[in-house]
Amino acid sequence: MYKINEIFHSLQGEGYHTGSSAVFVRFSGCNLKCPFCDTEHEEGELLTAKEIAEEINRYPAPLVVLTGGEPSLFIDEDFVNLLKKKTHKTIAIETNGTRRLPQNIDWITLSPKDQFQESTHLPIVLDHCDELKVIFPCPNLSAYDGIRASHRFLQPCDVNDAQRNRQIIQEAIRHCMENPRWRLSMQMHKILGVK
Repeated sequence: MYKINEIFHSLQGEGYHTGSSAVFVRFSGCNLKCPFCDTEHEEGELLTAKEIAEEINRYPAPLVVLTGGEPSLFIDEDFVNLLKKKTHKTIAIETNGTRRLPQNIDWITLSPKDQFQESTHLPIVLDHCDELKVIFPCPNLSAYDGIRASHRFLQPCDVNDAQRNRQIIQEAIRHCMENPRWRLSMQMHKILGVK
């Protein structure tokens, strides 16, 4: 059984797959406490892997995003294999990178939060990913130089202050222009008012 906060169909609003139709499976629970977390993920309903696959199949999206919370706390290769077999969809994960992942995941988005922790100091254990998506501003971006990533994104942090948000966005744009291996990732779902 898996504690699932919600399963919903929307457009991916961040990173490489922005604008793509996706089914999001949000797991309940996380091993970090981020001061800017905008996700209520503690509550949930217990579902079997088969029930999760059945809910995913209600939607036409070709992409499934395992998210949270922190989905790596709950999934394994058998779970991913079942989803692939039952849904025939691409299985992606968004992870903070503090735990090893099953080898059969199709797309890994590593969004490290280690530099934003006040009390929990869990190291990043992943050394490669499909996309590296870092919340900006980040105290030390060079800390992620050793991570092999096909795509690198800076995502301006929403601090619930319109003036400060504009400053952060401008700083992120400037950084991407000066360091072209980084691309800007905006939270398009928030901008467009899409869940």
